Amino acid sequence: MNDSNSNLIYQSATALAQAIQRREYSAREVVQAHLDRIAAVNPALNAVVHWMQKMPRTGRCRGQGVGSSRKLGSPARGAVHGQDWIETAGVICAAGYPERSRYVPTEDATVVARLRAAGGIFLGKTNVTVSNPVYGRTNNPYNLAYSPAGSSSGEAALIAAGGSPFGIGSDSGGSIRQPAHNCGIAGLKPSTGRVPLTGHFPRINPLADPRTVIGPMARYVEDLGLVLPIIAGPDWRDSSTVPVPLVNWRAVDPKGLRVAFYTHHHLADPDPACFAAVHAAAAGLAAAGLQVEAALPPRMEEVYDITRDYWRRPESESWDEWRADGEVVLSSLAVEQHLFAWDRFRRSLLSFMAQYDLVLTPAAELPARPHGEPDGSIAYTLTYSLTGYPCVVVRAGTSDDGMPVGVQVVARPWRDDVALAAAQIIEAAGGGWRQPPAL
Repeated sequence: MNDSNSNLIYQSATALAQAIQRREYSAREVVQAHLDRIAAVNPALNAVVHWMQKMPRTGRCRGQGVGSSRKLGSPARGAVHGQDWIETAGVICAAGYPERSRYVPTEDATVVARLRAAGGIFLGKTNVTVSNPVYGRTNNPYNLAYSPAGSSSGEAALIAAGGSPFGIGSDSGGSIRQPAHNCGIAGLKPSTGRVPLTGHFPRINPLADPRTVIGPMARYVEDLGLVLPIIAGPDWRDSSTVPVPLVNWRAVDPKGLRVAFYTHHHLADPDPACFAAVHAAAAGLAAAGLQVEAALPPRMEEVYDITRDYWRRPESESWDEWRADGEVVLSSLAVEQHLFAWDRFRRSLLSFMAQYDLVLTPAAELPARPHGEPDGSIAYTLTYSLTGYPCVVVRAGTSDDGMPVGVQVVARPWRDDVALAAAQIIEAAGGGWRQPPAL
């Protein structure tokens, strides 16, 4: 890689946008540098399943990949990838399912349309899950024998390797946060109801599943804060999106904010690297003037029981008519008992959050592991999917074998700004993305 490309691909999206405005770089140069990087690293990563060719004179990118020959993009000032569960007009959205391997949406998901309108150039679609029967396995850029984890695996791997400054993923139990942890980048699970789910596949019916959200992933926390205002807000199609004003995270005064942190609980015990990362992040927050103390929320032992009952309930594969995706295995009484237990859990966590502005936890109890070995569980991330709270994962350490270690920062409902501000402090205190040595 030449030095000029290196200077481009490892900058934040925020810095790139400012440099383009100052005419230090052209949008064409920025996009082409990332396309060149994709071509260089994707054979090893298998992170991108459809991507764009060189930037032609029109300023538009031409699609490359099965069935994606339509011209896409705009003469814009940015570059972005999208997870293959988020539909993009004219590009195959297989979502890892063989039966969708030639499905081409005719309409952008709301988040894609908003990024295009803001000047984002769509570079490509990234692989979902660690492995799927359509596109195969994605590898971790810090060690190709290791797993990136989670359903936003390709997105995290490609961003970490410099193929895009930011991208879009989705998260039900940790699918933005786990890959961010394993690949050493930053990922935001916004407050439930902050970002429309229109155009996500599988279809999300938010009354039945208030866990799943769409959110940004990037190497730098500041880019999460850059993207969130663009994609947030009602689209008058997803009835779960709430018009709660989004506060600028840079306006947050962190001094005096109350932070609870924990490492061990009923369902998980972190390994030494994950334990050390949380304590290093807690020390960084304390040094910045936050009030940090050890405290464990109540009812943590109920997280998996509630989730297992949720998984046993069928959902509709369509927004417009009932198409059950599984058999009915719970009685109506069992469903009501499940909803009761879930709501009781949410109330107990809300009472806990009355005492704290933030919660700091491991992102998982294990760092990235080799393919075929058990990954860390979703015990830490799933808790706050059940409550719908905003969460940011940011790198805060390194394992003995050189793999990134992330921590999770959780804020009160709708205080995405506070979670971002705290994550930026952790990043500045010595955490944050580092260039993968293997690529």
